[in-house]
Amino acid sequence: MRKLFLLLIAPLLIGAESPRLVPDVSQRKIEIIYSFTGAELLLFGAILYPGGRAPSDDAQIAVVVKGPSEPVLIREKRKIAGMWINADSADFRSVPSFYALASSKPIARIVDPRTAVIYELGIDNLQLSPASGGDPAEDRRFETGLIDLKRRGGYYSETDSGVEISEGVLYRARIAIPARVPVGRYTAETFLIEKGRVIAAATRDIEIDKSGMEAFVAQAAERHGFLYGLFAVCLSLALGWLASTIFKRLRE
Repeated sequence: MRKLFLLLIAPLLIGAESPRLVPDVSQRKIEIIYSFTGAELLLFGAILYPGGRAPSDDAQIAVVVKGPSEPVLIREKRKIAGMWINADSADFRSVPSFYALASSKPIARIVDPRTAVIYELGIDNLQLSPASGGDPAEDRRFETGLIDLKRRGGYYSETDSGVEISEGVLYRARIAIPARVPVGRYTAETFLIEKGRVIAAATRDIEIDKSGMEAFVAQAAERHGFLYGLFAVCLSLALGWLASTIFKRLRE
């Protein structure tokens, strides 16, 4: 009977030996309005060690804020006969619209390459799922170009020493959200790393959405595309006529 009891509670005892993360974010919802110039997310939390165990000196933290994935078609332009035209292209099935990593130390120093690939820790470890099925070297070339575009747009970033750990149990990090960030459901993932392995992870959801006039315009364009386009053309003509009339009167 005693052996049966020990077998039943063994998984609980093993789980209780592992530290646990208690994460949170400063904003669960970010609203984009006409004056939106970007935001800064504060990710913070605590590491709970079971049984009053002392904090580990080897504990490291990595936080990842990831936007919704989307298919992306990337084209390469070439100058042929004096004109720039579309040449080769590559299709990717699952590209995070936003990716930001912050870690207490450079990610290559705290996790092994295999773990980094499994948890997609680092921009170079993202699984973008090329759909072409062609030459791997060619897919990699387009992938490098896509990542470079995302970096320059402020949508992909990595910050070494971007996580501050206090007393071995409290941590915090700041992630910049650019002004033209895509809307949708984001995830803020926190990873506790010891001796090169991820020993605990936790996730919080973040909603980024348009509000006010921006939301109305976006919904109108999506639900009533033809009427929205017609209205945009009429508005452009009206503004052009109004500007022309004002200019003529000023000349008189």
